[in-house]
Amino acid sequence: MHPFVRLDPSDNVVTATRALEAGTGIEGVRTTGLIPSGHKIASAPIAKDAAVRKYAQIIGYAAEDIQAGAHVHSHNLAFRNVDTDYEFATNLRPVAAASAPDMFEGYRRASGRVGTRNYIAVLTSVNCSATAARMIAQAFTPDRLAAYPNVDGVVAFVHGTGCGMAGSGDGFEALQRVMWGYARNPNVGGVLMAGLGCEMMQIDWLIEAYGLTPGPLFQTMNIQDRGGIRKTVEAGVAMIDAMLPLVNEATRTPCPASELTVALQCGGSDAWSGITANPAVGHACDLLVAQGGTGVLAETPEIYGAEHLLTARAATREIGETLLERIRWWEDYTARNGGSMDNNPSPGNKAGGLTTILEKSLGAAAKGGTTPLTGVYKYAEPVTARGFTFMDSPGYDPASVTGQIASGCTLVCFTTGRGSAFGAKPSPSMKVATNSEMYGRMIEDMDIDAGTILTGAASVEQVGRAIYAMWLDMASGKPSKSEAQGLGDYEFVPWQIGAVM
Repeated sequence: MHPFVRLDPSDNVVTATRALEAGTGIEGVRTTGLIPSGHKIASAPIAKDAAVRKYAQIIGYAAEDIQAGAHVHSHNLAFRNVDTDYEFATNLRPVAAASAPDMFEGYRRASGRVGTRNYIAVLTSVNCSATAARMIAQAFTPDRLAAYPNVDGVVAFVHGTGCGMAGSGDGFEALQRVMWGYARNPNVGGVLMAGLGCEMMQIDWLIEAYGLTPGPLFQTMNIQDRGGIRKTVEAGVAMIDAMLPLVNEATRTPCPASELTVALQCGGSDAWSGITANPAVGHACDLLVAQGGTGVLAETPEIYGAEHLLTARAATREIGETLLERIRWWEDYTARNGGSMDNNPSPGNKAGGLTTILEKSLGAAAKGGTTPLTGVYKYAEPVTARGFTFMDSPGYDPASVTGQIASGCTLVCFTTGRGSAFGAKPSPSMKVATNSEMYGRMIEDMDIDAGTILTGAASVEQVGRAIYAMWLDMASGKPSKSEAQGLGDYEFVPWQIGAVM
């Protein structure tokens, strides 16, 4: 394997593919010290305050004079907001429609939408009903569910908010969208919604606001009305017992890939994320879009500094402006909370070679492939457009994926370089490793090794096709490694916005 990777001729840094000793030759210069694997090396002298370029884009500015061959990282690379002249709809590359539909075995619901799993969800309006919800779900052991082979499980989706919050505004509306989105996700065949009774997030308000219709497969109750925890749990268990035969009637039938909506997510990123796994997922997204399916990119702080690439791909100026409005909201949100958009890279990200949010974002945006951006949505807002879309969310993975599932995603594709342990329900999550070393070390958790791109054993397109093929297999019921280990019961984390009062 070559000792370094140059991503574009205009870059003034290259990336070490393995740990390099001082004095290693790099494009006519020699390294001035030890360079960790995945970290950047100046391929030419960079003057103080000059732009540092990777991916043919600015990733920061030299905090001091940097000599050729030097390690470029947090000690000498500074974040600075980049002034950008945005273009709209200038880089549109529609993908040719597939000649024949790819198929999977899915659950077609009465609404016409198609699920990849068949769960019963116990949703809570407030933290005060979380214990009761968990007790209800825990009553349905594998032995108890054995008579219902078409039911994937009973899952409690509990959270830590729902009261002590404003009764209007961003936070209230986001939580409503999450609850409604999980209730209507096509991977959910039946819903029991449990509250306390006096909370700010009233179940009746949600039903009225979103036009939900209670019935055999959508039940609600409050602890206070039921007379306490024990009676609530008993009533909830009885309600789900009555649902089980009805939910079990659902069967898998052949469905086209156009019915899939996939959450595109990354966590525990490293320098290889934007070089191997994320571009491969982007190719898989292009294949899905060619089928008429939908990919949903998220994590707004992790496209910061790369948003100009997405506005140029926006199908219309209005779509691009909507994305920029979300960016400006985040700039204000971080400023009023005393933060910075550059706070996003974690210590693990930096150990893996990433330095600024600009660098991280340029790699993260690659998950969206190359096709036009067809829609931009608020957190947990239903995604209605087909093709490549974007949903606003934090970069915190559980909160982001929660929003994507609420928006309608029925599969999750999660890339990781450091080795994130994550899984989701009701939409199963697969893991794509950015490097082969971590893949081998965490092989029980990783589904795809994109590190083969770095070694030359496979191309981005080949790994992308393998990822897309696994999407179809997962959609037909094949468990991912995180799903097989039972992850997903504790990863439901609605984004809490606003003051707790």
